[in-house]
Amino acid sequence: MKIGLAFDLKDDIEAGGDYPEDALEEYDSIKVVKAISHSLHSLGHRTVNLGGGRKFLVNILKTKVDFVFNIAEGRGNLRSREAQAPAVLEMLNVPYSGSDPLTLAVTLDKPLAKQIVTSAGVTTPPWLTVKSTQDIESLRGQSIPLPAFVKPAFEGSSKGIRLTSRMDTAGKALAAARALLRRYGQPVIIEKYIEGEEITVGITGNTPPSIVGIMRVLPKKKFKTFVYSLEIKRDWRKLVDYECPAQLERATLKRIKEFSIKAYRALGCRDCARIDFRVAANGMPYFLEANPLPGLNPDSGDLPIMSYKMGWDYRRLIRTILEAALARSSLCL
Repeated sequence: MKIGLAFDLKDDIEAGGDYPEDALEEYDSIKVVKAISHSLHSLGHRTVNLGGGRKFLVNILKTKVDFVFNIAEGRGNLRSREAQAPAVLEMLNVPYSGSDPLTLAVTLDKPLAKQIVTSAGVTTPPWLTVKSTQDIESLRGQSIPLPAFVKPAFEGSSKGIRLTSRMDTAGKALAAARALLRRYGQPVIIEKYIEGEEITVGITGNTPPSIVGIMRVLPKKKFKTFVYSLEIKRDWRKLVDYECPAQLERATLKRIKEFSIKAYRALGCRDCARIDFRVAANGMPYFLEANPLPGLNPDSGDLPIMSYKMGWDYRRLIRTILEAALARSSLCL
């Protein structure tokens, strides 16, 4: 089978001085593309690089492929950017891996995703959304969930999330929201910060979806407030350990599994995803967000790391995602 690879590389995108320092954080390196391509070759397939943005549009129109393995994050900072490549592929009737445009847009909109999973019976921290400076002014003197965690509403890869994102007072939370509005040019979510364990869950498959692993992120040193932030992810080897399977109470693990599958299905995720939680001291997991386009960096991606700890190799992970997508697309290997 001839498989096209859709991707966005940091090296292909220019971020000017007006962009945040982490503007390119979610984009991949050619190393990731080569790792996926190598795995697909080892499975007997041919690959062709389609790239992203305008280059993707040109290449998909002139290159005949049987299937597309999609890791393209999309361009810009709007909530629908991850849906760009899949929308084009659906228009051209080209099958592809991963979730469809609707799911990719919905999950990148964190407040909307929280509304959907809440309706499915999944617990998530109380939150409010700030869309403008007028919203900030209207919130002064009103109840704000404290301690608060303040972050951009339409970002992934921990963009806009720092060790200092937790706020103890309403005044500080609103000031942080104002700064993020200006810096990222999108709504901001103010969410109650849950003291507890940082958990991420990997899921693959469709009918039924299957949990790859439940991974706990453990700081190597004492933090006043531990946040799985951009600073931590950039230097994770020195700052955290990953425990998978997570050593938690059986009842807590059962609830995490239940919430993960409910969220995966409610949001319409396909083939693979990662679901993030904070687990409170009483064992209650709180949904934070879902990533139906999880990072597949073989060295630092959370999904690859947890798959290794569960006894998989990188080839098996890529094969599992591919097989789920092909079965769903009624294609054969």
